[in-house]
Amino acid sequence: MTTPGPIRRVSVLSTGSVQIRPDHAAATWKPMMLWLTTSRTWTAPCPINVFVIEHRDGLVLFDTGQDRASVTDPDYFPSGVTGWFYRRTAKADIPEGQTLAAGLGRLGYQASDVKAAIVSHLHQDHIGGLAELSGASIHVSQAEWDTMAEPRAELAGVMRNHIDLPGLIWTKVTPGPTTDPALAPFTTSHDLFDDGSLVLLPTPGHTPGSISLIVRQPGQPSLAMVGDLTYAADLFDRGHVPGSGSRGQLQQTTAMMNQLRLSLGGMVVLASHDPGAAAELHKAIPS
Repeated sequence: MTTPGPIRRVSVLSTGSVQIRPDHAAATWKPMMLWLTTSRTWTAPCPINVFVIEHRDGLVLFDTGQDRASVTDPDYFPSGVTGWFYRRTAKADIPEGQTLAAGLGRLGYQASDVKAAIVSHLHQDHIGGLAELSGASIHVSQAEWDTMAEPRAELAGVMRNHIDLPGLIWTKVTPGPTTDPALAPFTTSHDLFDDGSLVLLPTPGHTPGSISLIVRQPGQPSLAMVGDLTYAADLFDRGHVPGSGSRGQLQQTTAMMNQLRLSLGGMVVLASHDPGAAAELHKAIPS
């Protein structure tokens, strides 16, 4: 999309695709350990989306995709039982031309042009481009950062050796009380550029410190980049939550985001693995 004002354009690129278990995409009665160990089917391939926001104060990413090394390097994931769980959870395909750098190049940018990157959460399919962003400020919630110190962090999908890399500039965000009534029912937020156009909201559930980004531009529909709060907008519309994470928190956060969507007048929900995200973005704000 191309618009006047603080945001010139918002684009979506994909760093390959991933297949997950059906019970992962939409929770059923089965607890996670049951579906993870017994499922024999995969979803259709879903994109690993990265959202690129051209703001007047600099180029901003929401999520950074998945590293191609995760499908080419046999030592990328942990070994043993933990590695087995990773293989049971997701199956990725990342062609050579679908890295973060290649996608940015198709938009006319280089990784060195990125001023800020927001990481919705620290799973491998959202942090894969970090190594290319040494000049950017990397924003993550403090609550999410703290999960790296937990004893079973790797088993929960957080691999510190691919996250806490030398040379990265980390900004750990703790959303504070918001004075913007338009963000209700959310009571805390973090305004990235202090102009109201890019606002981070705490959306825990999939992980304890997951965050979402609200993109607002006068005269245009608001956008909600929600990471893995949902895997597709139609699932979100029907109230389905993912099968990974805290179901209670996911349901509460989803209800709050749906309330915000109504108050903002048809806010467009853009999920990190939604095959329809690019089309929804184009339909909401045509190029």
